[in-house]
Amino acid sequence: MQHYFNPMSRAVTTHWMLKELEVDHDQITLDFQAGDTQTAEFRTINPMGKVPTLVDDGVVVTEAAAICAYLADKYIEKGLAPPFDSPQRGRYYRYLFFPGTTLEPMFSAKQFGLTDYSAVSAGWGDFERCMAAIEAMTPDTGWVLESGFSAADVVFGGTLDFAMQFGWLDAPSSKVMGYVNRIRERPAYQESHVSP
Repeated sequence: MQHYFNPMSRAVTTHWMLKELEVDHDQITLDFQAGDTQTAEFRTINPMGKVPTLVDDGVVVTEAAAICAYLADKYIEKGLAPPFDSPQRGRYYRYLFFPGTTLEPMFSAKQFGLTDYSAVSAGWGDFERCMAAIEAMTPDTGWVLESGFSAADVVFGGTLDFAMQFGWLDAPSSKVMGYVNRIRERPAYQESHVSP
């Protein structure tokens, strides 16, 4: 298994996931400045020229949430995904995919000063709706699933952590701050992240 990585990218999330699972893999660090992600060889693996990218016995998986979901299911016995027939699967998928489809586009729109669009038509809505969703979805205690810590926390919690580090969350609530602090206390998080 090869994990294409750069420590200043979303590949930190998948690196953290691999640490949580304690999975042996080859970590291949690509240098953005040297153009490593734009070579013909790498673009054959991932035409987007982006990391993270995971290659597992010829299977290529891109996008941080998809990689985390793939790994959690591949190593289902490690308990980072609900069983396949669990009713928790719906909640689990929501938390896995909400950050990439809604939060990240909204943070990007806000960062680029985009305001002239229909919040009803745009898939991510607007900043106020995203903040209300974050507040509603963040657990008061523990993790997003009743069964315990999962890949959903890696993706959702990791996105909130990232947003806080880059100042994209204006004055996070004590509930959000408490959840992110629980995330940061995990040994695998600490092994895979530079201290915030």
